[in-house]
Amino acid sequence: MYLIKLRYNLSQTYYRTINAEQYMFALLIYRVILLLLMPIVLLALLFRSISNSSYRQRLSERLGFFPSSSSTKSHNKDGIVVHAASVGEVIALTPFVEQLIQQYPNLPITVTTFTPTGSAQVKKHFGSRVQHAFLPLDILPCTQLFLAHLQPKLMIFMETELWPNLISLCASKKIKLLLINGRLSANSMKNYQKISALIKPTLNHFDKILCQSQDNLDNFLQLGAIAERCQVSGNLKFDISINANTRNKQATLVELLPIDRPIWLVASTHQGDEEIALMAFKIIKKLFPQLLLVLVPRHPERFSIVAKLCINQGYSLAKRSENVTVTEQNIWLLDTLGELMAAYALADIVTMGGSFSHIGGHNPLEPALFKKPIIVGSDMSNFVEVLMQLKQNQGIIQLSSTKNDNYQQLAQTVINLLEDKDASNLLGSRAHRVVLNNQGASARTLAQVQELMT
Repeated sequence: MYLIKLRYNLSQTYYRTINAEQYMFALLIYRVILLLLMPIVLLALLFRSISNSSYRQRLSERLGFFPSSSSTKSHNKDGIVVHAASVGEVIALTPFVEQLIQQYPNLPITVTTFTPTGSAQVKKHFGSRVQHAFLPLDILPCTQLFLAHLQPKLMIFMETELWPNLISLCASKKIKLLLINGRLSANSMKNYQKISALIKPTLNHFDKILCQSQDNLDNFLQLGAIAERCQVSGNLKFDISINANTRNKQATLVELLPIDRPIWLVASTHQGDEEIALMAFKIIKKLFPQLLLVLVPRHPERFSIVAKLCINQGYSLAKRSENVTVTEQNIWLLDTLGELMAAYALADIVTMGGSFSHIGGHNPLEPALFKKPIIVGSDMSNFVEVLMQLKQNQGIIQLSSTKNDNYQQLAQTVINLLEDKDASNLLGSRAHRVVLNNQGASARTLAQVQELMT
């Protein structure tokens, strides 16, 4: 969530008796602080643009100016706005947005993101079928400009995306508000309780809050959400499928890869993940010298860094961006966007990055869709319910190692799966079954949209 967390030391009594006057005061303080911090926020975006120019090229959208290319289209107002912060949320929302487009063919559907990678995913998958822009900074003039242009009938937020200014403005303009795939951990709930004068009324502006699970719903209720407006709808991340676009990309990638080498794919890596994978790879190669390691960094600005790291450790490297066939190289660097889903289909074993540190892991359901055996590190806090279901059904392997020996556990786990093909296939099949058994959240969410739009 991209909300600056103002830290009031509120007592529990104050938390339970928030009134309109206290909320307006908290909202005013929030607005003033954000206005004062605006130069710093813009400087931070400019600093980020050093490694990713997309942060600099579209600064006007951060300020609430909708792209001029969209303003020339007819019927771009009075529609539905769906916000997906980054690429993972866009992927999770894709089936739902597809259903929105089918259900409301005459309404403009706008999908907003906050990161360039999320933006690229929207453009790549939906093209001109949806309107797209960055969601503006949650600063009063910016949000006013944004809403003045689109004038939506409904705004949909996802998981823990709570933007007090934007949500307050929507409520004042009688724009319907829906929070979908709601996720709120116990730790996040405790942090938000410290600013409950702002957060509780923000939650209660929503006409409906749809939660991933009962635990998440209970946390929203404890934070102060209105019980009658909350319900469990399931996790949208389960509603994934293999479409023609993915199959076409798969066919392209398979032409670049050897057919006689096992493939270990380490997906969505962050700083530190590659070092662990490379140390494990060194051990594994002693028993499986033909193993091909595929590395997929999470952020494009790290592509060149990861390439140098591999070369400096003595490995030969092929890059997807160079469109060359992998022959005897040790590592294939997938340094492109939008091809990870297709790459899962070609792997023998998948390890999810972001799970070996404080990142909280990335979505293991995508490789599960292809029946791949999945290994994750000890930190999967972003996917607690998903991990729980996979573990209960013996559809994933989670390492319990410390930072000192996690590469050794990782290496041994990969070796075990390479040596026992039956165990590997069974692990992947169980993961796939979990995905199929939990689908349907998109349809339930669409039903709530229909109710609000009537």
